[in-house]
Amino acid sequence: MKKVLLVAFAACQGFIAYSQTATDTTQAPLVKISGSADVYYRYNFNGNNTDNKTSFTNSHNSFELGMISLKAEHEFKKGSIVADLGFGKRAAEFSYNETTDKTNTAELAIKQLYIGYQVLDKLKISMGSFGTHVGYELLDAYLNRNYSMSYMFSNGPFFSTGVKADFTISQAWTAMIGVFNPTDFKSASWTNNKYVGAQLGYSSTKAPLKLYLNYLEGKDTTGVQNHQIDFVATYQINSVLGLGYNGTVSTYNDTRDKEPGEGSKKWWGSALYVNVDFNDKLGMTVRGEYFDDKDGLKTFATAGGGHVVAGTLSMNYKVGNLTIIPEFRIDNASVDIFNKKSGTPVATSPSVLLAATYHF
Repeated sequence: MKKVLLVAFAACQGFIAYSQTATDTTQAPLVKISGSADVYYRYNFNGNNTDNKTSFTNSHNSFELGMISLKAEHEFKKGSIVADLGFGKRAAEFSYNETTDKTNTAELAIKQLYIGYQVLDKLKISMGSFGTHVGYELLDAYLNRNYSMSYMFSNGPFFSTGVKADFTISQAWTAMIGVFNPTDFKSASWTNNKYVGAQLGYSSTKAPLKLYLNYLEGKDTTGVQNHQIDFVATYQINSVLGLGYNGTVSTYNDTRDKEPGEGSKKWWGSALYVNVDFNDKLGMTVRGEYFDDKDGLKTFATAGGGHVVAGTLSMNYKVGNLTIIPEFRIDNASVDIFNKKSGTPVATSPSVLLAATYHF
């Protein structure tokens, strides 16, 4: 598989180089190649890696590899294709339904693969697998200012596989509606269950304000009905200060045989992001998050329910496409879901990490 990828990459580069020199071809580049990589070191002051309850940083006192990505994009007339591959632990955790070992191996995963067709000037139809439209944070580390992930991101969804229609309503308004496999499954031929997803987007033409209202609902592979409503807002106050907000509510209703008196259950979260850019090289982001799982559906499943407040301070130092991220984080839970190295349960988990990301 590695040899095939290297040969394909070399062929693409050769094809692009040729298109840049030949005079009788279409405008270069015919294929756009981009990629990224990330590495990090994390130290947990409780002395173990079981204290990490969010995605992609499950380690303690260890230098770790995140993920290397290679993305190819091509457009021709009204058609387009995107193929996005990831290799490493981050890709394995992202594709947790398809990979067997997310701790000791580095897996190759298809992050995204879809084909699109511009049916009309304001309507595009795409089929394949896409990164989720829900939430503020993204899989690729270089696209986030905090390296560690939020509880809302970590509890999904990660991606959707199916068909969607993207509409350009006006200069300010966009919309999307799609039909997908159950969440985070690229293949689900053993079930007839499907999800419906939608998004309404607003980008102000008079102010640096963007708003997104996201929705996802359907039955999972076990027959549990899920409804998730998600809201994202960003506002760039000036060249120095920017704000971001993400709020989400995910409700579950067991449509199978219920226990007497059993009703719907839910988890919800809310996070504020404050971004400060001192200059074009140095920036800072503070993330404050409240995650409520009183019904014990996710993080607090073994504790019977609870909530956590998490604060993250991340510095961003940029040298070209390289970003160095020193980060301090503290998570404080309503019950003792964390542990000291000795095994003593505690409610607080402080940690520091140093990460580096690069993209091209």
